This record gives sequence, C-alpha cells and structure tokens, in this order.
Amino acid sequence: QVQTVESGGGLAQPGGSLRLTCAASGRTPTTYAMGWFRQAPGSEREFVAGLTWTGGSADYAESVKGRFTISRGDAKNTVYLQMNNLKPEDTGVYYCAADPVEFIRPGKYDYDGWGRGTQVTVSA
Repeated sequence: QVQTVESGGGLAQPGGSLRLTCAASGRTPTTYAMGWFRQAPGSEREFVAGLTWTGGSADYAESVKGRFTISRGDAKNTVYLQMNNLKPEDTGVYYCAADPVEFIRPGKYDYDGWGRGTQVTVSA
C-alpha cells in the first residue's frame, strides 16, 4: 500500500509561483506513475500532471501546459510540481497519488495512496 504526503501549498498572487512536494512511502509497485490532481470547491478532482517513474515521460492537463512542470526528486519516491504564472483558477486542494502502471492515465480511479492534500490559493 502506497502512502503519500503533499506539502508546499500556500497563498500566491496571480503570476506567482509555488512548488509542491509529494513524498511517497510504503509498498510502491515495481513500475508505476505518479500523478498530481486538484479539487476546487464544488468541483470534481481533476488530473493536473503525471510522470512515469522510470521512463521520465510526463503529461499535463491542457489548462496547465507551459506553466506547470512535474519532476522527480533526487530523494527516493519524491515528486515535485513546479507551478509558475499561477492563475486564480488554479486554486484548490492539490493531491498526489500512484498508479501501478508504466504510463500516464488521467483517470482518478486508477490511482491509489491519496494523501490529505495541500491547499493552493491564488488571489490578489
């Protein structure tokens, strides 16, 4: 069973930046992908970005392409989400989770090991 802990959220102004960190622990599958999702009040949890753990392939939601970057940290089982040029619509709780496949899928039900999330608020 994979467990994740997200951190790094906070308040940012429009145009600002934040970097989120996801630390995964527990029994990670041999091959897996890590995904970042977000959920705004009253909305469904949506895919933001994903990264294959061994292949280094990444994918992004159209709304964040060119602004967000997902990457793997030097520390084992750490994934980052660098968020630049933040917009008010990026506000929400950000979660990470693991998918036991070696490719990226955007469906939230494919993922497991959800953490409690970290709040990101973008406001002037």
